[in-house]
Amino acid sequence: MRWHFSPETGSPFWLERAPSLGFDPLTDIRTHDDLTRFPNVASELRSVRAEDLIPRGYGPRPGVVGVYESGGTTGAPKRIVLLRDWLDKLLGWSSAQLDGHGVPQGANWLIVAPNGPHMVGDVIKQQTAYRGGLSFTVDLDPRWVKKLIADGKGAEAGAYAEHIVDQVGYLLETQDIGVLMCTPPVLERIARRDDLAKLVNEKVRAINWVGTQMDPDTRHLYRTEVFPDAVLYSGYGSTMILGNASERHGLTDDDPCVYDPYSPYMSFGVIDPATGATVAFGERGQVVMHHVSKSLLMPNNLERDYATRIAPLPGQLGDSVADIAPVQTFDNETVIEGVY
Repeated sequence: MRWHFSPETGSPFWLERAPSLGFDPLTDIRTHDDLTRFPNVASELRSVRAEDLIPRGYGPRPGVVGVYESGGTTGAPKRIVLLRDWLDKLLGWSSAQLDGHGVPQGANWLIVAPNGPHMVGDVIKQQTAYRGGLSFTVDLDPRWVKKLIADGKGAEAGAYAEHIVDQVGYLLETQDIGVLMCTPPVLERIARRDDLAKLVNEKVRAINWVGTQMDPDTRHLYRTEVFPDAVLYSGYGSTMILGNASERHGLTDDDPCVYDPYSPYMSFGVIDPATGATVAFGERGQVVMHHVSKSLLMPNNLERDYATRIAPLPGQLGDSVADIAPVQTFDNETVIEGVY
C-alpha cells in the first residue's frame, strides 16, 4: 500500500483516486479481506491514460512489455499495462505449473489465441521461448465473432471458426508441434476432423485449453478417446489481473476443474452478486479478483464469470474456483462467448 499510495512511487491513477476512497490505504488496509473496501475501478480502465497506470517508482524507463486490452466482448475494452518485472515472475510460476502437469520443456507451441491488443497470445509466446521452444500462431479475433453472432450471422461466425481450423491444419501438417493451445470451441472443431485429430495424436504431447467452459464429460472423452496420448489441462485468466490461474495438479475426471491463482499476488473471492456476501464452500457465486504486486494494484474487480467456491491450497490467500461459466449479462451488455 505504501508503494502504491506514496507520491514518489505510486501511479497517477491511484494517487488521484486516493482522496475519494473514504479510507486511508496506508493505515486501513492491513489484511487480504480489507481489499474488498476498495471500489471496483475496472470500468475506469476503459478511458484512463495508460501512462497513468504505471507506478512512478519505476522511473523514466519502466520496462513496459505492452499495453493490453480486455476482450471487449462486454462493451468497450479496458486497458492495462504489463511491466517486465511482473512478466518475469509470472513466467517462472507458470512454467513450474506446466512442469507439474507433465508438459514437455523445449517443445514448440501452436498458439491459437488472440494476439494484440489482447495479452494472452503475447504472454504465451514469451512462455514458449522461456521454456525453449518456438511459437507458431493463429490469431483469433473474438470481437469479430461476437459482432457476427450479435448480428444474427451465426453461419459467418462458423465459417470464420473453420478458417481458423484450416490454418491449424496447415501448421500441424508441416511443423513439429509439441503443445497445442486453443479454446474449447476450436478444439471441438479440430476433434471433428479425423485427419487433424490423427495429426494431434501423432505429434502433440499436451493440449492447453483456455476459455471458460468444458464440461466433465467432454474432458473425459478428450482424455480417454479423442486425444488419449496428450496431457489435457487448462488455465483460467483475466487481463485485469495480468495473468491466469492454473488447473490444480492431480485432479481426476470425477473432480471439478479447480483453478488455483498465483498467490499472494493474484487472489479470488466468490460472492453472492445480490448481497456481496461470500458464498459457502461448494456454493456458486460471481468471481471477484484481486491483483496486488509492485507493478499493479487492481483490487475487488467483479468478473463476468460465475464459479463454485473451492477451499484454497495451504498457504494460499483467498479462494480457489471451479466450474467456470459466464454470466448472461455484464455491465448491461449481453455476454457472447463466440470462439471462447
